Amino acid sequence: MKLNRIVAAFDFDGTITTSDSLRDFVRYTVGNGRFAIGVLRASPWLVGFLSGIYDRGSAKGRFLAATIGGMTQRQLEDAAQQYVTRRLNALIRPDMAERIKEHRRRGHRLVLVSASPALYLTRWAPAMGFDTVLATELEFRDGRFVDRLASPNCWGPEKVRRLQQWFGSDQPSVLYAYGDGRGDSEMLALADHAWLRGQGEIPPIDAIVP
Repeated sequence: MKLNRIVAAFDFDGTITTSDSLRDFVRYTVGNGRFAIGVLRASPWLVGFLSGIYDRGSAKGRFLAATIGGMTQRQLEDAAQQYVTRRLNALIRPDMAERIKEHRRRGHRLVLVSASPALYLTRWAPAMGFDTVLATELEFRDGRFVDRLASPNCWGPEKVRRLQQWFGSDQPSVLYAYGDGRGDSEMLALADHAWLRGQGEIPPIDAIVP
């Protein structure tokens, strides 16, 4: 059932930000030395992903295990809050911040759909006016990160699955979607009005075409 509501779905990394926030968050949290060592330790899985042996989610889990593995949930939550407060806003594109505000001014529902961790996105998004965050979850057990993902990596088809789950029977009358690459293709195809970074200047909201 489609109700009379308009939803704007935004990818995060590369769309709202100028660079990859996951790598930036991990480097900010553990420092350059541990970050570099972690990349070396995870390199078999990262190379395996590039060659098609491992999927994106498995490679991400191994990268996180090699860098922030062993940290407690409290440590990571504190790090996420510090990252949002002190660092993340430096990565936000001013034009996209204004776009988010414009949708909010028009009373549209806002949803952030990202493969990056909900750990810090859920601390950033509310102040920007987002109604919900659909992102990759980390798994914690007994108060400690257990070196793997608690949810499928929120990329590609998973973005659509998560959006449809969030919609439920309350399907939007109009869906806007914003992305920057292959991981957003399915979400953009679902939208009534879609914009891909690099495909021209972002148009006025009323002028976006499917």
